[in-house]
Amino acid sequence: MTTKAIILAAGHGSKIWPYGEFRQKCTLPVCNTPIVHRLAEQLIKIGVEQIVFVIGHYAQQVISATAELKGTTFVNQQLLDGTATAAYNAISSQSEADRYVVIAGDLVISTDDLRRFIERIPESETLVMVDRLKNEDPSNWICAGVSNNHITGIEGHPRGGSYRLCGIYGFHRSSLDCLRRNPGIATPVPVGGMPPIESEIAHSIQLLVDENRSVLAIETEDFFIDVDKPWHLLEANHRLKDHLVRKIDKDQVADGAKISDGADITGHVILGKNSTIGKRVVVKGSLIAGNNNNITNGAILGGGLIVGNHCRISDYCEVGSGVIGNQCIIGHGAEMSGVLFNKVYLYHYCEMSGVFGTATDIGAATVCGTLRFDDGDTAHKINGRYETPHYGANSTYMGEYCRTGVNAMIMPGRKIGSYSVVGAGVVLNEDVPSQTMITVKQELVKKSWGPSRYGW
Repeated sequence: MTTKAIILAAGHGSKIWPYGEFRQKCTLPVCNTPIVHRLAEQLIKIGVEQIVFVIGHYAQQVISATAELKGTTFVNQQLLDGTATAAYNAISSQSEADRYVVIAGDLVISTDDLRRFIERIPESETLVMVDRLKNEDPSNWICAGVSNNHITGIEGHPRGGSYRLCGIYGFHRSSLDCLRRNPGIATPVPVGGMPPIESEIAHSIQLLVDENRSVLAIETEDFFIDVDKPWHLLEANHRLKDHLVRKIDKDQVADGAKISDGADITGHVILGKNSTIGKRVVVKGSLIAGNNNNITNGAILGGGLIVGNHCRISDYCEVGSGVIGNQCIIGHGAEMSGVLFNKVYLYHYCEMSGVFGTATDIGAATVCGTLRFDDGDTAHKINGRYETPHYGANSTYMGEYCRTGVNAMIMPGRKIGSYSVVGAGVVLNEDVPSQTMITVKQELVKKSWGPSRYGW
């Protein structure tokens, strides 16, 4: 019996601004690997030999991120009108399989949970993966009723609920009719709810429930993040990083790599080729670092850390828990926690916390505030609706190809669009649109001065 995977990677991803405007959301990096690439690698590892990517918005970015993987094909979704249509068209355009797993391309999930789900596809005509809501507000998600490990109903963005849909579905050929019969609007919503006009797979699942057809619910057991909004990107990097770091049980030092006897390391280290950990470096926990890195001269690393390739981390900087991309520089006196995409420069004397996009240059003495005077969490405006995140509410979210001037101060929870500048001396209390420069308008007072002021 063959199982074919359909990965949905066509949507606009507008809610994850400032990162989805110039980047396909599914290609955003989590632990330095595009989300959609990692999902495909997991499926291949589990034993799925055929993977179809549904592409549309910024299609070439998905192709670039996954094209070298074996057994992959691409289907272009001409009209971005919903997940049910996307899945059905992808299935119809390919050779038939006995079973299908349909996965949203922006999910970060453990390989063990994904394997459990796929192994149980033979047990039921249709399967749905669900995640028990803990700190999340159910009104932000499409939720499901679950009883005796079966789906009892679907409700979009309800006022209450215990489980959310994960965006992972299993279908036998016999149940694919539910995708074709999708009405194009998800009507299972609370009274007063206002669903968008799109063919959401969740409604197809409700069609099966209405017909008393069995829909098996598989609950996650490990970490799961649907990368839907900017703080989910921060959370996904941290959760996956913690998962990978916990697996390290011994040092692994590649050929050409060096660790100085003068370094103070309390955890285990995975160190790539030609990388160096020099004198006076402190590592407070475990570290995964790639190739050609120079970590030296008093750098302080703590809390578990993943570093890409070709980075310089040096000169008494302090790096907390987080993920650092490729070709990054963290220099003298700089402090950082969170996520750096590729080629982010923190040359010296700055305090950065949050997510910082590709090729971003941080000016000296730039500071990100993380604690409000009222000790509260910042509410974020997403597509016109305010939401207070349970994770990373007060972090900074800076898009790609940005820069700051010296002494810029970014208040808690601000988002800065891509291709933007926060100028020298700005105290930033609001979000910055993409392709925008913010500068200070300063009034100077000029007075005469000289020896006569001192009585001469």
